[in-house]
Amino acid sequence: MDNLLHLIGLCKRAGQLESGDEPVGAACRAKASRVILVARDAADNTFRRVRHFAETGACLWLSIPFGKDELGAAVGRTSCAMVAVTDIGFASAIVEKLAQADPGKYGAAAEKLSAKAAKAAQRRLEQQAHERKVRRGGKAKKPYIPTRIKREQQSK
Repeated sequence: MDNLLHLIGLCKRAGQLESGDEPVGAACRAKASRVILVARDAADNTFRRVRHFAETGACLWLSIPFGKDELGAAVGRTSCAMVAVTDIGFASAIVEKLAQADPGKYGAAAEKLSAKAAKAAQRRLEQQAHERKVRRGGKAKKPYIPTRIKREQQSK
């Protein structure tokens, strides 16, 4: 489980993690959040807010087996009750590690996020293929104009 905290710290250093109440809420409102992680010893009001944020941002939220002090240390703060992961790859990896430790509790979330990660990877490949086509000169073709209209335009 220590590797999970290291992965969360790596996510923070990569700039793909928001920590704290207001930044997590802002990420959810912007629909940028992929998963919200809540410390096990967070207050009931915090869990209520996280549920609301998750509904707003259409993302998952999970209670992790770490306290606020441990989660805060992983993200470079003294204490942190909630964090939001904004990258689908990091989110999938974090939830996969949680599922390895406790498949019953986190297995369904891991499957759901891995499916979302696969869809995101597919969209990324399609976008790259489109960009290559545009670079090669696969520009949009001119619209078809019937010859009768072409002759009328040339005669004017």
